[in-house]
Amino acid sequence: MQSATRIKKGKIEKVITILKKTYPNARCTLNYKTPIELLVATILSAQCTDERVNKLTPPLFSKYRKAEDFAEAPLSDLKRYIKSAGFYNTKARYIKEACRIIHQKYGGKLPNQMKQLLELPGVGRKTANILLGNIYGIHEGIPIDTHAYRISRRLGWTVKNSPEAIEFDLMKIIPKKYWLKISDLFVHHGRAICKAKKPACSRCPISAYCPKIGVKRVAK
Repeated sequence: MQSATRIKKGKIEKVITILKKTYPNARCTLNYKTPIELLVATILSAQCTDERVNKLTPPLFSKYRKAEDFAEAPLSDLKRYIKSAGFYNTKARYIKEACRIIHQKYGGKLPNQMKQLLELPGVGRKTANILLGNIYGIHEGIPIDTHAYRISRRLGWTVKNSPEAIEFDLMKIIPKKYWLKISDLFVHHGRAICKAKKPACSRCPISAYCPKIGVKRVAK
């Protein structure tokens, strides 16, 4: 019997090609203009939809532009701006402290190394991968959000449960040049077709390559 890894590697490029054709404009769905804005937006996106984050960030980014601005902002003001993002007390502290470190230690410039990013409050591997890939074009890993978690397991590309374990499984079978792109494709595909509760498998462009592992209810 062929190993699962060999089977998956034989299909991986085809699946990616189909998803790229289906979602030609797939990109990071958080709105930002600067590296610091993307950092703040990704911190806010934890357990919150990108759509909601994009609604609350325009006035926030209008008042606070640089790392120094966020570092010096009163916590009460930050909390007021981001309250609708949920867990705003913790997120406000993360944003303020992360920007303080960036301002004092890195001269206001977002670090470009995984180790340095992971030392910032509120930054895990998912956020670090998003920042490195989108800002610096550096691919050190694959951002694993709820869509990547769900779709990669349904495809049978991993059986792991933790985001980090799933990331390392996918890194073994997905060409490095697609590490950031696959995350964006999964987000778009997860929203359009491969939804959490009732995926639209009958309309799925990669249905022929998907064993639909764990799928119990399918949308008509």
